[in-house]
Amino acid sequence: MSELSPKGKNRLTVAAVLIAIVVAVTLALVLTRGNDEPDNPGQGRTGAATATADQSPSGTRASSPSGTAPAVSVPPGMATVRVGQLPPEAQQTLRLIDAGGPFPYRQDGAVFANREGRLPAQKSGYYREYTVDTPGSADRGARRVITGSAGERYYTPDHYATFQVIIP
Repeated sequence: MSELSPKGKNRLTVAAVLIAIVVAVTLALVLTRGNDEPDNPGQGRTGAATATADQSPSGTRASSPSGTAPAVSVPPGMATVRVGQLPPEAQQTLRLIDAGGPFPYRQDGAVFANREGRLPAQKSGYYREYTVDTPGSADRGARRVITGSAGERYYTPDHYATFQVIIP
């Protein structure tokens, strides 16, 4: 087996570096997909949504009064909000989710990575995020509905700083 010339070694080194850069960029894109906005919750917002929420002191299960909807698991210390207490735009987002779309933003339905760890820990791909329109906002705004594979739903009015479990 012949030894590589210095020029050949340089080419291999450059090729290896380029491959490493491509892999790193691809990995970064995959890991950040679904959270493509800067962490500026107030940017572009004209007002914050307010919803009356019930605080859950310990992990409990809330069921619908009619008993037709499945029970919802409430993580310890997480607030809850009834669907009817959500802003109208969040209620519309829930209707779109139930209908399977169409969604107004290409990012809707993307994997939510839960990097902040504020939702219960799950495997990657478990959570999906959907935009809740913010009237007067020049961009997607800060409000989101996050869904879990088991059917749970969360509302965040402040770009993932806080979450409320959505109950029927």
